[in-house]
Amino acid sequence: MSFSGTYKAGLTFRAFMKKEFFHIFRDKRTILILLGLPVVQMILFGFTISTEMKNIKVAVMAPVQDEMTRRMIERIDASEYFSVKTMLSSPDEIDRVFQKGIADFVLVFSPHFEDRIFSKEGSQIQFITDATDTNTATAVVMYSSGIIRDFFAEKFPESAVYGIQPNIRMLYNPQMKSAYTFVPGVMGLIMILICAMMTSVSIVREKETGTMEVLLVSPVRPIYIILSKMAPYFVLSCVSFSLILFLSVYLLGIPVAGSFSGLCMLSLLYILASLSLGLLISTIVNTQLAAMLMSGMALMVPVIFLSGMIFPVESMPDVLQWLSCIVPARWYIAAVKKLMIEGLSFSFAVKEFLILSAMTLLLIGVSLKKFKYRLE
Repeated sequence: MSFSGTYKAGLTFRAFMKKEFFHIFRDKRTILILLGLPVVQMILFGFTISTEMKNIKVAVMAPVQDEMTRRMIERIDASEYFSVKTMLSSPDEIDRVFQKGIADFVLVFSPHFEDRIFSKEGSQIQFITDATDTNTATAVVMYSSGIIRDFFAEKFPESAVYGIQPNIRMLYNPQMKSAYTFVPGVMGLIMILICAMMTSVSIVREKETGTMEVLLVSPVRPIYIILSKMAPYFVLSCVSFSLILFLSVYLLGIPVAGSFSGLCMLSLLYILASLSLGLLISTIVNTQLAAMLMSGMALMVPVIFLSGMIFPVESMPDVLQWLSCIVPARWYIAAVKKLMIEGLSFSFAVKEFLILSAMTLLLIGVSLKKFKYRLE
């Protein structure tokens, strides 16, 4: 193609892209979805998805409330994890407080607890918890055991058991905030849903209303038509990513500990992969409703369950681990954790970057191959 032909093609592409921008900005619902929905989702997911146990209702049964028992109860009640609600006088009351929802956790002290600590019989503390939610029950027992262990270590330092003592150090997330775990996954979920949904619906809308036929018979090459429809969503998705990152850092308090430029470059590639996935969906379906269902529901389940967003991929059966390899969000989330949480340089995320690059090229190639340039 000559220079003049290339110049004219560039002007035509710019004109088509300008038209798409005007079309998007005239539709307030599209702007709301692209810019408003990610903000709402980030806030909701960031604050509601949490593995931290707080304000667990506790009932205590202490036959003799000596000084040590009272101080231990006060220590537990002062913790942000527990709130002592009632004192029990009989073992028969334990089932009642669970059934009525008065308590989620019961501490039972043995009689004459303080007097028998160093005696032959010894003292005992029984933990009783509602195990209908096994994760919550395990966390409750761990938290309470840690508080009581620290209390005895302060009270009787001279009686500590000699030998190997564990020295626990929590790397990258010493405060054990659940937002550190879920925010990378939420970023991957929001961007792939928004990008794929908007691109697929935009192209399918043209097919459904018949205007795609008008575009295809125009003198503009079909590839320019497709790229002009994707470009505005790419720009708006970049703005959406900036908002999500801003909320992650300044609202949820998660710093970008590693390479910021690497994180941005990886996210731009992921956005392009998501837009390409939306383009592929648009070649499969013919109605906007079908496009929304496929890009929304069909993508949400794999991203949530197979990307490592909630459940570790390594804990899944081999078949699901292999299946998760074709989910782009898995590689994006893994790379974001390295760059954002662990504070590593971009060189440690090259593997994920190359895999996402290959996926993007494959999606673009298949989408363009399947896209119908000719009218039927």
